[in-house]
Amino acid sequence: MPDELAEDLSGKGVMGSNGAQLGELYNVEMNLKTGAISDLLVSPYEDTNPNQHGFETDTDEHEQIIRIPVSHVQDVRDYIVVQP
Repeated sequence: MPDELAEDLSGKGVMGSNGAQLGELYNVEMNLKTGAISDLLVSPYEDTNPNQHGFETDTDEHEQIIRIPVSHVQDVRDYIVVQP
């Protein structure tokens, strides 16, 4: 992923490379020593089945989230595009 500031990613929609809408960026996990983003935490849209996109799911503050390794990010523009 090109160098992006986490604040520039906040609230962006996340979609698969096939055009499927996954959800909205909820948070990021980063290495505190290097500042590198390691994972995107995505809050799935209501009509999205988080388990069908090939990414790990987790629970954060009682909400199901999709955990996407930053290595799967293909592009960041209006949306964050990821490849499973």
